[in-house]
Amino acid sequence: MKPESENPKRFTGYHATAMIVTFFAVVVSVNMVMARFAVSTFGGTVVDNSYVASQKYNLWLEEARKQQAYGWKTSRLIRVQDKLTMTVLSANDSALEDAEITAIAEHPVGRADPVLLHFVENGAGTYVSRDELPEGRWKLRITINHRGNKMALAQEVL
Repeated sequence: MKPESENPKRFTGYHATAMIVTFFAVVVSVNMVMARFAVSTFGGTVVDNSYVASQKYNLWLEEARKQQAYGWKTSRLIRVQDKLTMTVLSANDSALEDAEITAIAEHPVGRADPVLLHFVENGAGTYVSRDELPEGRWKLRITINHRGNKMALAQEVL
């Protein structure tokens, strides 16, 4: 029997090039996937300018205290065939009737123009939007006016 000669394989420039190209291909691919996830799940901004918002903070707190003093209770918005429904109760848990409710629906990432919604009363304390809201995720800024009292709230609809 003849002993096998040991010829070690050589590490050439082609091997080094292949390793470097593979490394950067993996890094770029992972970055592309992570960037795609980041863009697709971005929910938008809460405020456009935090400095300006901070100057209004105490005013917002005072308005929130006033709203809590009304004792109104609102339900989550429910989508029923492209229209939204919500229930509003007064402090003594009776239906809040004859309220004027409007909402501005904004797409979180600005992919669609804002939609203005007007609500009409549909039973005791139940309000339904007259206007239809397209499918998708929307942030709504709701305003409820009742006998000179005003309540502002924000909700999200999927």
